[in-house]
Amino acid sequence: MVDVTEHVFVAGAASWNRIVYLDHLPEPVPHMQFALDEYETVGGTSAGKALGLAGLGRPVVLHALFGGDVDGERVRGLLESAGVTVIPGAGGATERHLNLMTPAGERVSLYLATPTASHPPSEPVAAAIAAASAIVLDLAPVAQQLIPLATATGRPIWTDIHDYDGTAEFHRSFIEAADVIFMNADRIGPDPLPFMQAQAEAGASLVVCTLGERGAIAVARDASGRMSRHEVAAVPVDVLDTNGAGDAFMTGVLDATLAGAEVPDALRAGAEHAASVLGTRHLHPSLDAALGG
Repeated sequence: MVDVTEHVFVAGAASWNRIVYLDHLPEPVPHMQFALDEYETVGGTSAGKALGLAGLGRPVVLHALFGGDVDGERVRGLLESAGVTVIPGAGGATERHLNLMTPAGERVSLYLATPTASHPPSEPVAAAIAAASAIVLDLAPVAQQLIPLATATGRPIWTDIHDYDGTAEFHRSFIEAADVIFMNADRIGPDPLPFMQAQAEAGASLVVCTLGERGAIAVARDASGRMSRHEVAAVPVDVLDTNGAGDAFMTGVLDATLAGAEVPDALRAGAEHAASVLGTRHLHPSLDAALGG
C-alpha cells in the first residue's frame, strides 16, 4: 500500500530517452548529419510532472507502465531517488524515445518502444486515486482507463492536452473529465482563446495555454460562473534545454493552487518553476546529480 498523505496522483507516461541535438531537424530526403550532442535521460510528460511536484515538496504518486527490463528499472530507480512514489503497471516494455532536438527547441520524437495497458486498475492504484488531493491524468491509455475512478472521487482532475488541434478524438474524454486543462498553442490555430473560453463555459474552472518564451494565457471561471482572463510573462533564463518546461509550468501552478493561491499568483509560480527546469538538460534539476548536469 502507498503510505502517502495529501498526495497528488499522476498517471501517464514515463520513459527512457536518448536525446540527440542537431543544428536543424532532418529533411525528408536521404542524407547525413552530424550530431551536436547526445545523452540519455528520463522522459515522459507524467514523469516530468511527478519530478516537479516532488521537487516542490509536494507528495506525489506516479502510476506508469514499465517492462521487466533494464530501462524500466533505471527509470523507476531515478524517480524514486528523487522522492516520487511509483506504482508500476506491467506494460510489457518500458517506453523509449529517440528525440531529435535543435538548439531552438524544435523536436521530433521517435517512439522506439511503447507499453500496453491490458490489466484493470490494481487495488493500490484505486486506493491512491481515492486518497489524492488532486489527480493528474496525462494523454495515455493507462490514464484514460482511470477516468471513471478519478471522476467518482469528486477530486479536481487536471489534464495536459499538449498540442491539441481541436479535433483529435483521443483527447476528448480527458477534456470532458478535467476541471483544469493545460495546453500549448502549436496546433490549435492562430488564436487559442475561443477554444479556451468554450472549455471554461463547458465546466472547466481553469484553462491555460503556454506560449513558450511569450509566457502563458489563461481563462478562469469562478464558482458563480464569472469568466476572467489572465496573462503571465516567462521568467528570463539562460535556456539549456526545453524538455519538461511545460510540465514544470503545470506543476508549479498545481502546487500553488493546492496551497491556496489565486490564479495570477499560481501562474507566476508556474512560470518560476518552468524557468528552473530550462536550466537543466533533464526533466528536473533533481536528476542532475545522478545523470550529470
